[in-house]
Amino acid sequence: MSRAEQLTLQMVGNDRRLRWCRSGTANGMTGTAERIRTSRRGPFLVVAAALFVLLLDGNLPTPLYGVYRERFGFSGTELTLIFAVYMAVLVPSLIVFGQLSDQIGRKRVLLGGLGLGAVGLILLAAAQNTAWLFAGRIAAGIALGATAGTAAAALVELEPEDDRGKAALATVLAQSGGSAAGPLVAGVVAGWAPAPRQLPYGVGLVLTVVTAIAVSRLPREPVGGRWRPQRPSVPPEIRADFARASLSAATVWATGGLFLSVVPSYTAQLLHTHNLALLGTVSAMMLAAACAVQAISVRAQLSPRRAQPAGLLSLVVGLAALVSAFPAKSLALIVVAAVFAGAGLGLTYFGSQAEINHLAPSGRRGELTAAFLTCVYLGVAATAISTGLLSDAYSLPTAIAVVSAVAGGTALLALGWQLKRR
Repeated sequence: MSRAEQLTLQMVGNDRRLRWCRSGTANGMTGTAERIRTSRRGPFLVVAAALFVLLLDGNLPTPLYGVYRERFGFSGTELTLIFAVYMAVLVPSLIVFGQLSDQIGRKRVLLGGLGLGAVGLILLAAAQNTAWLFAGRIAAGIALGATAGTAAAALVELEPEDDRGKAALATVLAQSGGSAAGPLVAGVVAGWAPAPRQLPYGVGLVLTVVTAIAVSRLPREPVGGRWRPQRPSVPPEIRADFARASLSAATVWATGGLFLSVVPSYTAQLLHTHNLALLGTVSAMMLAAACAVQAISVRAQLSPRRAQPAGLLSLVVGLAALVSAFPAKSLALIVVAAVFAGAGLGLTYFGSQAEINHLAPSGRRGELTAAFLTCVYLGVAATAISTGLLSDAYSLPTAIAVVSAVAGGTALLALGWQLKRR
């Protein structure tokens, strides 16, 4: 990228906040701080809702995989491949669309992601065999990849008081809350309502359409010129801080991926139950704990430097409880694991996202946020895929024990790195 292009991006990033507001105000605006805050509040909430809904949509299948496995007769390896293809398209989408939104605008990318998310829901609701599941998850992966980094960048630009810490809180609450709501909604609806393989997606589709209408009414923001694909990069002066925050976030979300992918099946084996509402609640409990801790962190004004080490330590405790639950045949330990792992995810991810918000140059915010989330989702993919393969080769409890040991060791390494920082 030439120096002129860099300067152009910087100017676009600095001007984007104000132009989001100007373009939505008839006959101009007074320029007062109060008017700016008021005009940003609605778009800020709409973007946070879009991120929440896409995460909800992406996690609706979590408690339903057992139903699909019984209906379509696929193996554990095929289940792993369904998850793998979701990640295989999500990660490149993060990179591509994070850069694209810096150039063509956040609104256009968000609308495209919501539209494709709706297509994914329709495919999953209409699924007649495993191929439909693959197609639906591919669409969902691209949709989330398009919106995750884009929405996180837009929330920084739209935060009414220009508070990057509050923007980070909105981002992590939307992601954690949506990830928790997906399995909970699907589990409750599928367990107690008719058409368990269709109705959860119908609920998601309604929410997606309503959210897309709200996004379409957002003001148009400025764009930075013609988009050209390029390899994402991190400025040299922030690479060490970026790597440390990314490793910490990837580690806690790797455990989050474990709870969203295989812990429901682990719990079903432990308790000898097929209660979809209960299995969905196990996943939701972990992420609900994350949301609660994130809100408490902001109220307590916990700094990112203190939040991340505390979260990593809590994560290690949660993983130990998860591994111990199966030999002990203890639901209580599953609950302890969910609470401590969720608290660890909440603290660490809030701290790392806040740090990335502060590190990111304004003209490259979408690109850098997408690079950060790419690291996060690679952690999620590694955990879920390795657990699936190990469970086929050995057993699910053995697979969870091995993967938890690796995740715990990585958390301790990240903890040491966090504590050594100056």
